[in-house]
Amino acid sequence: MPKKLMTIERHIIEQQKHFPKATGEFSALLYDVAFAAKVISREVRRAGLADILGFTGSENVQGEMVRKLDEYADDVIFRAMDHTGRLCCLASEERDDLIAIPDEFQCGHYVLLYDPLDGSSNIDANVSIGTIFSIHRKVSAGERGELADALQMGDKQVGAGYVLYGSSTILVYTAGQGVHGFTLDPTVGEFLLSHEN
Repeated sequence: MPKKLMTIERHIIEQQKHFPKATGEFSALLYDVAFAAKVISREVRRAGLADILGFTGSENVQGEMVRKLDEYADDVIFRAMDHTGRLCCLASEERDDLIAIPDEFQCGHYVLLYDPLDGSSNIDANVSIGTIFSIHRKVSAGERGELADALQMGDKQVGAGYVLYGSSTILVYTAGQGVHGFTLDPTVGEFLLSHEN
């Protein structure tokens, strides 16, 4: 298939073949990240029209004023992930504590750590901003995630990447088999492979 027609979903599935013991849970989690990025990208493009510029009136854990778009992006990522059964917990740069999976949903074998909108001070100036993410395997024994799941060394990552929202939206990720970049084609609403390894 020509690279301009390689969707992120197909690419993730093909990369999964490099991992004989893969169950598809991690692959689906990566696609969940891509879905959340599409939703955030849509709102970033509409930020000046959708009353999501400016501040919420609260402070984040770093003592910075929380911007409306930061809060929106954080909520989108959580809501895209909380019910899937792929995560045991999440950790966000915007929140003080570990984010538990609601009790009504099954927990999975991974933890997602993320900054929902890095560079958010650039939002009002229309400068590029982005989402940063890291994925680790669950290491704690209980069903629900614990702080130990989020506080692992960087070399324990099973996946990581970023999404850059600017004149185009680009998602870059690695799962240990190269680094791959995808550009969001707004006409079809899908990330297409644009930078292979």
